[in-house]
Amino acid sequence: MRFADLCETFERLEATPKRLEMRSILVDLIRPLRPPDLGRVLYLAQGLLRPEYEGVELGMADSLARRAVATATHTDDSVVAKRTKESGDLGTTTGELLAGVRRLDETTPLRVAEVYSELSRIAEAKGTGSQETKVQILSELLVRASALEGKFLVRFVLGTLRVGVREMTILDALAEAFGDGTKETRRQIEAAFNLCSDLELVAGVLVEKGVEGLTSVSLEVGRPMRAMLAEREKDLAAVLKRMDGRAAFEYKYDGLRVQAHIPKSGPVRLFSRRLEEISAQFPELVEELPRTVRSVPAILEGECVPIDPDTDEIQPFQQVSRRRGRKHDLERVRDEVPVCLFVFDVFLLGGAPVFGRPFPERRALLEKALTPTERVRLAVQRVVTKEEDAQSFFDEAIAAGGEGIVAKSLAEGSAYRAGARGFWWIKYKREYSAGLSDSIDGVVVGGFQGRGRRAGRFGAFLLAVYNPKLDRFESFCKVGSGFDDAQLAEMPKRLHRYEVDERPPEVVTGLTPDRWIRPAVVLEVRGAELTLSPVHRAGLGAIRAGAGLALRFPRFTGRFRDDRSATEATATSELLAMYRSQVRQETPEPTPDAD
Repeated sequence: MRFADLCETFERLEATPKRLEMRSILVDLIRPLRPPDLGRVLYLAQGLLRPEYEGVELGMADSLARRAVATATHTDDSVVAKRTKESGDLGTTTGELLAGVRRLDETTPLRVAEVYSELSRIAEAKGTGSQETKVQILSELLVRASALEGKFLVRFVLGTLRVGVREMTILDALAEAFGDGTKETRRQIEAAFNLCSDLELVAGVLVEKGVEGLTSVSLEVGRPMRAMLAEREKDLAAVLKRMDGRAAFEYKYDGLRVQAHIPKSGPVRLFSRRLEEISAQFPELVEELPRTVRSVPAILEGECVPIDPDTDEIQPFQQVSRRRGRKHDLERVRDEVPVCLFVFDVFLLGGAPVFGRPFPERRALLEKALTPTERVRLAVQRVVTKEEDAQSFFDEAIAAGGEGIVAKSLAEGSAYRAGARGFWWIKYKREYSAGLSDSIDGVVVGGFQGRGRRAGRFGAFLLAVYNPKLDRFESFCKVGSGFDDAQLAEMPKRLHRYEVDERPPEVVTGLTPDRWIRPAVVLEVRGAELTLSPVHRAGLGAIRAGAGLALRFPRFTGRFRDDRSATEATATSELLAMYRSQVRQETPEPTPDAD
């Protein structure tokens, strides 16, 4: 496939905010493709080279990309910098500069396979001299690129592709391009993807073996599956009623969700909820897990929480967050912030998949296979049938340092549902008993310039929740409270790579911030209550025609949810459930179609 054809598709995708149109464009793009080009295109369209869990990064800063552009276009670096400041996008500047380059000789058209290979070389360049190698590879590609190809090449290496393609839209396109487009086909494709987290693998099986062949996609050590998610209920009585009067209650630990992959030989690999490998940040767990699990290979899931070494008490989440993403002083921080992994589920044991078994069987297998140690323990659990026992266990969990409980179904159909949210698991946290029922994980989609002491930087942020049914981000508040000076200074660093001039097509809101932000950074916020709003779009029309949900008096809790990707933030359906569970609700106004 010609790279120019892919770039033309990128331009069409960038130009439309309509999801159905995006899907149609993707279908036209991928239908004629076959592996390996198919997999390459699917990842390139998302600004990736490999599945997220592999952690492949190009490691190319703006300054390096600018040097490559300057070299390829025979332009002074300062001129490239000045024009980029004017355009606001190095990709756009690259396209303009390449359009003015006169080529004496015809160049061989770039192919997707070649571009993918060269970008992979950029990612692989490490150590001494790697920066010069990266600049050289990119500049050599740009010398052969057209203006359009150059624009998207540079955007890709900087992580600012802006075409708005996400996994759910790609799964829709796969169902239509290589299946019958029905909901059932779409469900089977998503189920296979949730199990392996690898679009290239799923697409390859779909093309070669059809929808029926997706049953061959299974668990593999080193390849994480998507996490199962819990629903909420308003009180413990409702939790038990939803569970038909009997459930397994577990402590809800306020920590970092971890999926541990323990091979028969070789190093243990740890993955976060968003499938990022975090093994290096928790070396003691990597060392300990092979000694605690009797039957390997195995895949376990648990919550990593900080522990006071003197009292064995659970510490606040902010402590364990100091371990996230750290590359230096690991031994010192390891001693300062010791952790414990509380294991609560098992997916693979002795090489055999067990995630499809009912939860009671998985728990029994886990208890038999795990030898608890100081660093690795079983999650505390109790089977509950009475509301008073549920309340007693809840109080016990809070006293032990947890943030509530997770109730898990004991029914025959209680298999682990990768990537799914449902009432097989229900979480109930201590905040549910008063006012707004929970904190909210919001995605930053815009920034507002500050005033007074905050002048010259962002002073507030537009937040959105994720609507998986529509694959879009819907605004619910503008938050400026709760940030200290250090956090406000940190926000531009977190957001810089995601800043764009135009509203991202997957974002819907009635507000216009000073700067748009592509959905990526997740913050935890709290507020007094949820109300109806004419300008926010979360759950638009679900309660009252023309109104969405808004968080009143929002406040940043100080917690950056680095453990969650944008699509794992609070869902629109969750926000609606929280609104309906409030003690005081606004009376819905009848719509014109009401009886």
